[in-house]
Amino acid sequence: MKNLIIASTSTLHGGDYLEYILPELELHFQNCKSILFIPFARPGGISHDDYTEKVKSVFAKINLDVKGLHEFENPVEAINKAEGIFTGGGNTFLLVSQLYKFNVMTVLADAVKNGIPYLGTSAGSNITGLSMQTTNDMPIIYPPSFQTLGLIPFNLNPHYLDPDTNSTHMGETRETRIKEFHQFNSIPVLGLREGSWLDVKGDKIVLKGTLTARLFKQNQIPEELESGSDLSFLGTLQV
Repeated sequence: MKNLIIASTSTLHGGDYLEYILPELELHFQNCKSILFIPFARPGGISHDDYTEKVKSVFAKINLDVKGLHEFENPVEAINKAEGIFTGGGNTFLLVSQLYKFNVMTVLADAVKNGIPYLGTSAGSNITGLSMQTTNDMPIIYPPSFQTLGLIPFNLNPHYLDPDTNSTHMGETRETRIKEFHQFNSIPVLGLREGSWLDVKGDKIVLKGTLTARLFKQNQIPEELESGSDLSFLGTLQV
């Protein structure tokens, strides 16, 4: 049975890395002794080793060891033997390109579908959807495909921001960009605000955190979903 936490972000303003969600993670990974970390998104160009050390220091607080996927000679075997998996944030284009480069996109999807507990934040959350096409990231590298893990039946827009009515910025908003996506694609998109996450158990998908999320469907008015909402119905939509 699928068992995922899909978080909009790793860090809330004024807080430490993963601090806001650490109690949830302790429960989520309660049957694990170690976590396999996928550092490929490399925020700010941080090295794989430094990124892994950052994650390791946090998970030590809940008595979990961490090892980076880049440390293994056989990444396929590492994923299949993992007790739990965390894919961190950064650049989604880079993350997806690396997962394809090492031939582990399908392997990772199958492992999580088979019940390995998974945590994604930001880019690591983006890849749980049907495609990465609603990421906010710059296309710094060209992946062989936009198709991602397909662990949930819709796409995500993490770090979703509402328009600032006091701003003089005249550029497009996140909502505008998602509407552009829906000119050519029928996949639903969930705007996931900072501090919100999805709890996935099997086919059940529940919005958690204190904030609402904004659901976009092609040719429909966007809808605000309260925390606690069950999004499993999106799996019945034709896309």
